Amino acid sequence: MALTCAASAAAQPVPITVGETHTLASKPLAQERVVNVYLPADYATSAKTYPVLYLIDGGLDQDFLHIAGTSALGALWARSQDVIVVGIATKDRRRELTGPTQDAALIKEFPTAGGSAAFRAFIRDEVMPMVAKSYRTSGETGVIGESLAGLFIVETYLNEPDLFDHYAAISPSLWWDDERLAKASAALLVKPSAKPHRLYLTIANEGREMQTGLDRLTAALGASSRSGQSWCYAPRPDLTHATIYHTVSPEALQYLFPTAVEQDPKSGFDLSCQSPKS
Repeated sequence: MALTCAASAAAQPVPITVGETHTLASKPLAQERVVNVYLPADYATSAKTYPVLYLIDGGLDQDFLHIAGTSALGALWARSQDVIVVGIATKDRRRELTGPTQDAALIKEFPTAGGSAAFRAFIRDEVMPMVAKSYRTSGETGVIGESLAGLFIVETYLNEPDLFDHYAAISPSLWWDDERLAKASAALLVKPSAKPHRLYLTIANEGREMQTGLDRLTAALGASSRSGQSWCYAPRPDLTHATIYHTVSPEALQYLFPTAVEQDPKSGFDLSCQSPKS
């Protein structure tokens, strides 16, 4: 007697939705730009408002998935708050993330460099209004980025501190333009801010060229009297430029968007600020 069995039809796969993509026609940048948005897990089922974390280098082939995942896991552990992650993709990082330079060698090697003011205008005048209009935001903001994006974040903190509430600069490239920004930091920190800010700084084991600029900046921060300023310097000499971002991003979000939950000391969620000031 022959036995026959009908194979059940395989269930069709269901797409996994990580976020949404917006394409903006930017006037300051004179081109279309991509903005990716991750929403917290309970966004669709709640009426809550959420802080917004802006991510520089936020393309799908850059750091968007990394930081979206970090924020989701941080919220799951109550290590950091649920946040809307807005990933701002970059195209020409030297152009968009560096300030003007008079260094002939840099201009020759990177002829498009120096457009950070236009990129900041794109964020301020186009990205942030779109996010406020499209999503339930609480009004609290933060920004995170690494390397040249870290340089851009430090430049923004020094020159336009009230653009964001909180800042995280991971191994910022303060060597750029012979440390011009770091050397000017003490004078720039005299600028008042209208609201309090948190600033998270860290650097890997990256040699003197990278380290001296950050040493200048932390010295200026330590001497600064800018009101409402809280900062955390958490160097990681055990890491490299290639490994630091994924390692420290959970701690950075914990500092920028803390929760009221008292963590078990065994969790390993302690902040390792070396020279904090508040």
